[in-house]
Amino acid sequence: MLEGNGYSLAQELGSAGSCLEEFQTVPMMQCSGGKVCSHGVRTDKAFYLANEQNPDFAIKPESNLDDLIGYVSRCSVCGGSSKILARHSFTSDVPECPEGFHEIWEGYSYLMVTSSGASGGGQTLASAGSCLEEFYVPTFVECLGRGTCGFYINNIDYWLAQNPDISQPGMWGMGNVYSGINEILDMGVARCAVCAAD
Repeated sequence: MLEGNGYSLAQELGSAGSCLEEFQTVPMMQCSGGKVCSHGVRTDKAFYLANEQNPDFAIKPESNLDDLIGYVSRCSVCGGSSKILARHSFTSDVPECPEGFHEIWEGYSYLMVTSSGASGGGQTLASAGSCLEEFYVPTFVECLGRGTCGFYINNIDYWLAQNPDISQPGMWGMGNVYSGINEILDMGVARCAVCAAD
């Protein structure tokens, strides 16, 4: 996700555009009508998918690229001719792929991230980008226009919740608080599968 001047643009994690070949803390510049462009404007932000390392919120934001890169998830772009789709179970069980499809991977149903103010961005639930192979929070590293990156407590991740009682759609688990990774995985976050056409 990118944010400039208070407006955000989410990159679909299931698309090739979300995988940058080079890491820059803020990979965009701001241009005005007067043929002037500025890179690294104070209000600009970029969000990168984090990896499984446990972040320390007590550490001040990093500006050393060698230290930062260890927190940023790696990616690759692959081509193929199969139709790809994601399925979400709304339970702790991984859903089966529809007839004529086979599973590529299973994961956890990811919806969106929000930051300070009204910024945020989400995933199309039919896209492979909505089914992350690993569950971890925070999901994103935030990089600021001044060239620093860190994990901020005001960034909130949204994952699809389990709802195993379909007789009470949307009501099961309302108000529940899940503490600790085991409880979140067992009773909180829904599972998903990414499927490819045979």
